[in-house]
Amino acid sequence: MEAGPGRLTDAARALAHVDLGQSEDFRSALRAVFVGRKEDLPVFEAAFDIYWSPPDPRVVAGGAIPGRPRPLPLPPDKARAWMQLLGLNTSRMPRETAEQPPASSSGYSAQELLRHKDFEDMTWQETEEVKRLLQQSPWRIAERKTRRLKAASRGSVDLRRTARHSIRTSGEMVTLMHRQRRLRRRPIVLLCDVSGSMEKYSRLLLIFAHAIARREDVETFVFSTRLTRITRMLRHRDLDRALHDVGQKVHDFSGGTRIGQALADFNRRWARRVLGHGAVVIVVSDGWDRGDPEELERGLARLHRMAHRLIWLNPLLGSEGYEPLTRGMQAALPHTDDFLASHNLQALDELGRLLAGLDRHKRPRSAGRLVTVEQKTDA
Repeated sequence: MEAGPGRLTDAARALAHVDLGQSEDFRSALRAVFVGRKEDLPVFEAAFDIYWSPPDPRVVAGGAIPGRPRPLPLPPDKARAWMQLLGLNTSRMPRETAEQPPASSSGYSAQELLRHKDFEDMTWQETEEVKRLLQQSPWRIAERKTRRLKAASRGSVDLRRTARHSIRTSGEMVTLMHRQRRLRRRPIVLLCDVSGSMEKYSRLLLIFAHAIARREDVETFVFSTRLTRITRMLRHRDLDRALHDVGQKVHDFSGGTRIGQALADFNRRWARRVLGHGAVVIVVSDGWDRGDPEELERGLARLHRMAHRLIWLNPLLGSEGYEPLTRGMQAALPHTDDFLASHNLQALDELGRLLAGLDRHKRPRSAGRLVTVEQKTDA
């Protein structure tokens, strides 16, 4: 991001017009000055959260930014992930800070146990801790090449810039200018089931959606007996305010489940608007459906053709001995690229690794590929 003397001067002037005691005003003023492109927004948010995050007393050893004496108030693994998001060199991190805290540390052990605990079995205090961990998760979605070009040090020759640059040398093309395609993050479309059978997981999955929406281009919909778009509400920085607004607008929480009807509504009203630019579609549901299985199959087949990748998250997949034998799951699996669990933090981390590596691997040939949290996600 550009942060020259001009930007720093503008930032100092902007801060003189806001109340520095209001964190949101402080953040908004700096964001207005330093963020000039949409691609800069997640970088700014990451840098701001790192620098201004309060120290965590449970962290045994925090990460350190190369060239700066101030350590990050984050666990080393998260510090490394944030540095990768910001494009910093992680190889220069001190060896002792790059390693994880010893397993004997009570704070680290408690966090590890929490990451493997089912959302359904968590207490209120554990749910609050999970909410904090989800908000700190450094999500990074795979990038795709666009048709737009940018100046680069290598790549195809840019004849127009080369000819323009040759004016300085009396028409002699001494230096060849190059260009490459721009990279953009793939957009995400999240369809979350909030019916009665998903009641124990709905709140944490909405917190998960809010955490992604803070840093990525996400369109979020919830469904039970009907489909509701909640994208704008989840863009609110305050999580509690966002969830309150969702609760006010969505009137069919803990109702029946009609997945096929919701997908048909999405394909008819929203698919053309939000599935462009190689979008990744994530459906979160346990597959218990009261509607017509044929309607569900038709809706998923169309969605699968339009999306770059179709991922189905099922919280029941993490249960011992679970098999997708319901009519809904039997209709969905043939049109699903990846079938993942979503019952704990570890499962959501597996999803994060999958999303980060989408463009390094081809789309699975066989639909409905089953991936559990015990397997390494290489797709």
